[in-house]
Order: sequence, then structure tokens, then C-alpha cells
Amino acid sequence: MKKIKIMLVEDNPEYRDVINFAMKRYENFELSGQFGTAEIALRSFHDMSQRIIPDIILLDLRLPGMDGLEALAQFRKTSPESKIVILTQSDSETDVLKAITKGASGYLLKSSSMQEIADGIQTVVQGGASLDSGVAKFILNTLKSKLPEKEVKVFLTERELQTLTLLSEGLVKKEIADQLNISVTTVATHVGHIYEKFEVQNAPAAITKAFKLGILPAED
Repeated sequence: MKKIKIMLVEDNPEYRDVINFAMKRYENFELSGQFGTAEIALRSFHDMSQRIIPDIILLDLRLPGMDGLEALAQFRKTSPESKIVILTQSDSETDVLKAITKGASGYLLKSSSMQEIADGIQTVVQGGASLDSGVAKFILNTLKSKLPEKEVKVFLTERELQTLTLLSEGLVKKEIADQLNISVTTVATHVGHIYEKFEVQNAPAAITKAFKLGILPAED
């Protein structure tokens, strides 16, 4: 069984211990690196003797030195193969929207249970987006009152719209393929076209933009 390699960037040693202990409960998870600062974590990618490319980077926002939002962009440049999941105490509107805009594939709060964090990691690895339930509701409420001042035209095909709608409901590519009775490869092509048209790099950003543009309805 191929293990999911996880890098943890977290300055609180006690919380690092909590995550380390919890990861051992999951046979398919491997905590391949723990770092107290973003700078040290980034340097580890240049140490060829110990270089491990993680599948997931769990990234705190409140870090000494380089903060998580600044580090997020650096990690995306240094390790584009890795997906970044924010794991933080902050449910600030600014932090959430900036993290998604900068390319985070997930945003989880430290108040989440370890099972919720594990499920979030699994969802992101499978190609989905992982948002804390409270954060997801908050984003929708925020977008209701923050529609764009001028209309922006984005034209999606019917199949692309169906794909985007299912993405917004939390389905991963395999589930979308099953529901639409198409191949996973075709779903991936639709998702790629959606990202290109919206000029975004991940599912949370695409969903956020779709709500802002009114392409997806913000339900009461």
C-alpha cells in the first residue's frame, strides 16, 4: 500500500506531538517531516541527501519568521507536486480567502477532530477540496454579500457546469465520474478547463469564484 507522505509545518511542539501521535493510527499515512518554521521546511527541499517530496503539506498560518500565507506561495514554487492544506486556529475571513486564492487545496481548523483532519487529507489526495464545515458556511455567507461590482463573463459548457456543481458539493473526481457516467480522465479534462476559464489553480478557488460570479447559487 502506497503511503501518503505528509509534511507538518507547525511551531507549537505540543501540537506537533498530537499530530505525530494521531498519524500513527492511520496505516496509509507517513509523517515524513516536522518543522517549526517555514524557512527550515523550505530548506529541507534543497537537501538532496534527505529530500522527500510530500504528498501533503500541513501548514499553520501563525509561524515565527515567514508566516503561513507567505510560505504557501514559496511551497507551491519549491514543491509544485505537493498539495497544501492549511491547519490553523484562524477562521479569519481574510486568512481563509487569501489562502484559497494563493493555492491552498484545503483549509482546516485545529478545533477539528483528528478523524476530520485525516478525512480532509484523504479528500485532497483524491483530488477534492477540503474545507472545515464552519469555514465553508462562512465563505458562502461572505460571498452572498460580496458579489462583484461589475459582471464578469465566464462561459462554461453544460458538462463543465455539472462538474463544477458536484465539486462544490464535495465530490472527488472518481465520484463525479460515476455520477455523470463518464471517465475520470474526462472529469479531469473538464476540471482543467474550469480552472483555465476561471484563472485559478484549485477547486476551492474555482468554487469561490463561481459563487462570486453567481454561476453557482448561494442557497439560503
